[in-house]
Amino acid sequence: MQCLNRSVSLPLARRLLARHLSTKLFVGGLSYDTNETVLKDAFGKYGEIIEVKVICHRVYGESKGYGFVQFSSEAAASTALKEMDGQLLDDRNIRVHYAHKWS
Repeated sequence: MQCLNRSVSLPLARRLLARHLSTKLFVGGLSYDTNETVLKDAFGKYGEIIEVKVICHRVYGESKGYGFVQFSSEAAASTALKEMDGQLLDDRNIRVHYAHKWS
């Protein structure tokens, strides 16, 4: 069986969405005290940030320990991922990955 390169056959809208997602990073292992300002300050040195979001419990309002940082360029996201994965932020070693849309 021959593998197909799915990126060639994807419709334009899906390719654009995939490109958009490659600028968005998942940041896990956050301290429950880490807020969006701290996250933006930590990642901002790698490029222009479009959005920062720390995910909070909808009833209690407390951080769930993860968030997302979206950059304006793939290059900035890639650099931030390489530089920040495993680094100490608010006394916690964070994990950084590309964000994926779950179906």
